[in-house]
Amino acid sequence: MKQTLCYKPLAIFHLMNLSILFSLLKFGVFYLLSEYDLCFDSMNSDRECFCLFQELIAALLVCSFFCLFPATNRGAKHLQAINFDNLFVCLYESHDISQENKIKCIVHYFEKICSCMPVGNVSFERKVLPLTNSLSHISSPKANLWSKSSVSLCHFEVHSSGLIEDQPAEALEVDFANKYIGGGALFRGCVQEEIRFMINPELIVGMLFLPAMADNESIEIIGTQRFCDYTGYASSFCFSGDYKDVKGVDSMGRRKTRIIAIDALSRVGKRQYTPECLLRETNKAFCGFYDQSRRQQYENLFVDTEFSEAEFDEGNKNPLESSTRNLLTSFQSVNETSSNQPVRVNEQKWDDDKVGIATGNWGCGAFGGDPEVKAIIQWLAASQALRPFILYYTFGLESSRKLDKVVQWIISQKWNVGELWEMLVEYSRQKLKQQTKLTFFEWLLPSLYDDDPMIMDTSFT
Repeated sequence: MKQTLCYKPLAIFHLMNLSILFSLLKFGVFYLLSEYDLCFDSMNSDRECFCLFQELIAALLVCSFFCLFPATNRGAKHLQAINFDNLFVCLYESHDISQENKIKCIVHYFEKICSCMPVGNVSFERKVLPLTNSLSHISSPKANLWSKSSVSLCHFEVHSSGLIEDQPAEALEVDFANKYIGGGALFRGCVQEEIRFMINPELIVGMLFLPAMADNESIEIIGTQRFCDYTGYASSFCFSGDYKDVKGVDSMGRRKTRIIAIDALSRVGKRQYTPECLLRETNKAFCGFYDQSRRQQYENLFVDTEFSEAEFDEGNKNPLESSTRNLLTSFQSVNETSSNQPVRVNEQKWDDDKVGIATGNWGCGAFGGDPEVKAIIQWLAASQALRPFILYYTFGLESSRKLDKVVQWIISQKWNVGELWEMLVEYSRQKLKQQTKLTFFEWLLPSLYDDDPMIMDTSFT
């Protein structure tokens, strides 16, 4: 006999304030009937930035919970399923502790908004790098432009412990995304992207109107609130209680949490070393990391290899230290707050020159990417995007244990983006021709491995 379903939609409402939930439901249905097509049409265009207030997001998520969104033709529009029925079905068909804890995160979100409705805003932006030259956008760089780049490599800081969402600085936090944003959040998925969508449930609403990403697209989401704490990963994922999000807000009323979704190539095996795949992955990361307001600066950097970076260096001394200090200052007066309202300290516009990248083993794990190559690709993209730093979380991955020493050696060589790109291309060429079985780090810096037994790379052969 199958196990009784633990969290039926109507059975869990005794945990929440019904009058507020049904008010949200009424509001959400009105929006669904009156503005759904407008919402979809607005987002299905190049680099359209769309802003929703948190109460509206709550109403739409209640509609998802009650499975009120039309399910027909979503696949034809390259959209994810948005109703919650599959999340409950997965639990019923095969009771899974991680699935149960995903639902606990959603229940906790509804509990919190019923007790104190948040009042901020969340923006969703599809960023596009045109494949051809455009006057209004920078275009996807060709391989020769990467090889000619004289941009200096940005600061790279390796963290063997810790999580991207807990990073202390002002940084774009990378979502290791599926091309359909959210991945398996409302199905059986429970890895990096899906977990982020559970602890920041407002991200889920993006699945309503954000079609699949093309190779030259990324999605940036600013302002979601974190409601849940957790432990574990994948099958060991466990909701561990409330999380008090004390981040400040910007001048648009958005929490200073900036998430960038970029989808890596999946299970391409040895093809990941081809010039086409290297270029695709580097441009994908660059699409996520670039700031459109600096378009002219990027154009100059790619076109003129002698272009000086001096104008960007001013004020960027110790960028990570400065960014962390500013954020910690904003925390001081709100450390004991219990409200769900955005903390309105530091409402000034973000200084994008100080916003770095928080990332990790993007495109590895289930996607099958080479973690050493992917780390270098992200470093190249962040540097070319003029980001001041990368915080790189290895999650204890064995193959990344010498990343910090390799980074320090590369910095000591004073290589620029173009020079490191050329080394990556040469390694990949040899890999494809089976002229080396070494990992990229072993190939680049063999002396670093003299004290280790020679471990040949057989993962991608």
